[in-house]
Amino acid sequence: MSKTDSDSTTDVMRVWGAGIAADAMAYAIDAGQRTVLYADIMRQRGNQYREYVDGKAKPVLSYDYEFVMMGRDLPRPVNYALVRIKPPAGVVTDETRRPFIVVDPRAGHGPGIGGFKADSEIGMALRAGHPCYFIGFGPEPIPGQTILDIAHAEATFVERVIELHPRADGKPAVIGNCQAGWAVMIVAALRPELFGPIIVAGAPLSYWNGVHGKNPMRYAGGLQGGSWLAELTSDLGAGKFDGAWLVSNFEKLNPANTWWEKQYNVWARADTEAERYLGFERWWGGHVNLNAEEIQYIVDNLFIGNKLATAELVSDDGMRIDLRAIRSPIVCFCSHGDNITPPQQALGWITDLYGSVQDIRAHGQTIIYCVHDSIGHLGIFVSGNVARKEHGEFATNIDFIDVLPPGLYEAVIVGKDADPTNADLAQGDYILRFEARDLDDIRKLGCNDAEDERRFATVARVSEINHGLYRTFLQPWVRAVANPAMAEWLAKLHPARLSFELFSDANPLLAPLAQVAERVRGDRQPAADDNPFLKLQRQTSQAIVEMLTAWGDARDKMQEDLFLALYGSPALQAAVGLRADDGPVRRRPGDEPEHRAFVAAELERIRAHAAVGDVRRAAVRAMVYVGAPQRSADERSFNMLRQIQREYGGSMTLAEFKDVLRDEMALLAVDTRAALDGIPPMLRSAPDQAPRALDALRRVIAASGRHGEEGMRRLAEMERLFEAAVPAPETKPDTATAPATTSAEKPKAVSRPSTRRPRTPRRASESGKGTAP
Repeated sequence: MSKTDSDSTTDVMRVWGAGIAADAMAYAIDAGQRTVLYADIMRQRGNQYREYVDGKAKPVLSYDYEFVMMGRDLPRPVNYALVRIKPPAGVVTDETRRPFIVVDPRAGHGPGIGGFKADSEIGMALRAGHPCYFIGFGPEPIPGQTILDIAHAEATFVERVIELHPRADGKPAVIGNCQAGWAVMIVAALRPELFGPIIVAGAPLSYWNGVHGKNPMRYAGGLQGGSWLAELTSDLGAGKFDGAWLVSNFEKLNPANTWWEKQYNVWARADTEAERYLGFERWWGGHVNLNAEEIQYIVDNLFIGNKLATAELVSDDGMRIDLRAIRSPIVCFCSHGDNITPPQQALGWITDLYGSVQDIRAHGQTIIYCVHDSIGHLGIFVSGNVARKEHGEFATNIDFIDVLPPGLYEAVIVGKDADPTNADLAQGDYILRFEARDLDDIRKLGCNDAEDERRFATVARVSEINHGLYRTFLQPWVRAVANPAMAEWLAKLHPARLSFELFSDANPLLAPLAQVAERVRGDRQPAADDNPFLKLQRQTSQAIVEMLTAWGDARDKMQEDLFLALYGSPALQAAVGLRADDGPVRRRPGDEPEHRAFVAAELERIRAHAAVGDVRRAAVRAMVYVGAPQRSADERSFNMLRQIQREYGGSMTLAEFKDVLRDEMALLAVDTRAALDGIPPMLRSAPDQAPRALDALRRVIAASGRHGEEGMRRLAEMERLFEAAVPAPETKPDTATAPATTSAEKPKAVSRPSTRRPRTPRRASESGKGTAP
């Protein structure tokens, strides 16, 4: 190598070394500044927490509101309250539209997440023009309040909302998130007459259900020996259960996110992440307490006993809590990405309660499920994308949901670009369709087999034994030692609370942090995106995430194997009184004799009125008959119905239309021939209205563009029936040229229905606002 080449190489190395040194220095300054900003964000988070503990913080609800009812003023006082949401500027609600009530989960966190931001469940309901209410709660329970006390309070709140909206076109639609979902279902089973459509999001209604290799949270009760630990925790809390324990259970599910990724993202994006992070932590760190009676009821009856799904619970006044008593449409929204309430737990109650879809129809129930592909548990009721799509469609089409006939459906939401036919009949960017489903479609999502059911039944019995032993031998000693002062200190020292306390202005070591952070923001020097040390940082973070994820998966696998082996042991099962040849450990509840008699009487009533009714009823029957082969209902068809109703000034209310639709569907299912034979007599009652009814039928069927060959055949069949009902116009012969004819020889002329669309009424009173065709 020549001296010139050697000098060139040296120069390159010198330049390269200088570049690396410059990158290292730039990264060091950037990382140091981000560390200061991150520490200050943690300080702000701690101060938020202290404001909450001192009672100075407001709920995370981002809307203004006014109190309507306070639960503490009820005969059975609770720490819940009903508020009315004030629409933000530019949003107008209609008092004739059904109100929405959003109920937040009391599962360790404070209230407000259902209206956390503009793109939320509350936000979507307001944008759709509905008055909106919110049921929240305080951090401390009223002494002695129970889960059933809360159920009675929520029923009273719904009654009050109904009183405030006497002109509403339907009963309130109620949304229950997570824990609030099963709570709302309990209230609706006890007071079905109060509810419009019910939407339960991420609600574990059948806690035993699941699939192997996923979602190990359902094994926790068995691995802890049952519910005795919940009572021990409540006893140490002097009669209260600290919600921070529930939050810790959620955080254990994803160690990679809890121990690294969540905090790393704040540190890595310290310039932009503070507002989002602090907003969420206001809710996540707002721990609430439950009475010992409340948590014990939840753990014994729902999580370990799984009694709600098979109607084994009884209210305090002796009423059986049977979800089959609910008469409102039920929308179950869940996600494959939810590791707290997977689809099996959200939907397993359907196969627990019913033997077939016909069984669902016999109970007059409409059940709809919607399964997201990937969103996590909190995203079901927090994500803005989910709010704009799923919750937006539910709010916009709530009347459509309310009139769906009994049965089991899956909600399918597609973009308008994927199905552009009559896209103007669908509001927003999506089209909502309900596809008829069978119980096998639920089972395909994953259900327990007989061996799994026996394992969880064993857990329930072991829990009863251990709970009894604890109450007899250990509880008296624990309660003798525990006192309110001790409970307060135990709460403060809880890891979930301590992390907030240490990083706050209460810590004197952090006194100068705010000023230092302010100077750093004024002299911020972020590293360039192509800095190699920044790239190394991201790679290191990803490696840590993968390592923690692998560790979490291994832990979950070990816990599942232990659970399956322990509670699948024939010896343990025999010790608690279970044997493999005993048959199912849980049976579907039988029908009451009164219910069977009612169903039989209803079918006879419907059959007896097969030929009784007006042209509108005939049109509804024809619509159901023509649309039946598609096994789906489309929002475009329903919106076309509403449009036709406004044009014709119809007077049938939404509730009346719902009753007619259900009767006609039942008649067609029971006796199709009698139903079709009954159409001509109804048309003859007002033959002049038949052309208009036929025009409406054609437009409704064409609205979705999903009619198929069999649907077209049935439409042609109905067209012949309707056209035959139109009387032939009288024709006068030309006496100057035509020969005289007898009445028997008169030619018959059949008129075709007019295709000219009637004018839309001009007056608001003629528009039929708030009614269905």
